[in-house]
Amino acid sequence: MKGKNNALSVALILLAATGWGVIGLFSRPLGEAGLSAIQVTFVRSVITLAGMGLLLLARDRTLFRIDLRDGWMFLGTGLVSIVFFNVCYFTTIEMTTLATASILLYTAPCFVMVMSAVFFKERITARKLTALALAFGGCVLVSGIGAGGGLTPFGLLTGVGSGLGYATYSIFGKAALKKYHAFTLIFYTFVVSTVCLAPFVGIGQCARAIAAGGNAPWLALGLGLISTFMPYVCYTTGLENVEAGRASVLAFAEPMVATLAGIVAYHERLGARSAAGIALIFIAILLLSIPAKNREGTTP
Repeated sequence: MKGKNNALSVALILLAATGWGVIGLFSRPLGEAGLSAIQVTFVRSVITLAGMGLLLLARDRTLFRIDLRDGWMFLGTGLVSIVFFNVCYFTTIEMTTLATASILLYTAPCFVMVMSAVFFKERITARKLTALALAFGGCVLVSGIGAGGGLTPFGLLTGVGSGLGYATYSIFGKAALKKYHAFTLIFYTFVVSTVCLAPFVGIGQCARAIAAGGNAPWLALGLGLISTFMPYVCYTTGLENVEAGRASVLAFAEPMVATLAGIVAYHERLGARSAAGIALIFIAILLLSIPAKNREGTTP
């Protein structure tokens, strides 16, 4: 039964990475409709918060209950993992190339592995390190980095900060899941992020841009439901049975999916370098998807 739960959790994490990977199909046209990066983040938060609220009302209202002494967990996921991460990431994008920003973001699994070893006593195995190296190398190839990015020290700082912020969701989330249901964690994560973002987005202007943007309302729903609500539900649920370090490497499927989405939706070219990168990421995912057998012959 445990092996089946593990396999399902891996599948959920890969499904989450797929949802995150197609975010550009929604965020790019919303940006063209006049929404800033912070406004796009706010739209994601509001729709996910509404969706989780309705889900908790329909499923089990006791899931709204939390101990205020555990507020640090939700402040961590909402303020650090959502708000801090997005601010750092969008700042890095403005200061350097998208490829460079993407590579710095995917330093996250390194942080997750180290923090998981410290806080959760997860072992840093040779298989994890091999998969991390393969996935990171694949991400470098897919991003096309190497053509220059004009990276400044501050850009490096914000880029690594985005990776650290991205990583903390797995850490704070793993801690919260020891006591709370995955849906409770997601709901209060987006309560915090929505409240923190609200003063800075210009809610009226954001609403007008969506209303006047033709397909923008549907794109906003897609952004919130397909690329935020669904992935966070899947990833957080998957974390219950998968080590945080392993989950963070499996999430490397995101840039692979993003590249394929660009090819299908925007007819972007797939060069040999990108194809090789996708192959490396796929091998890394396979490496972590196949359960390792311990000395007794049972899966961990």
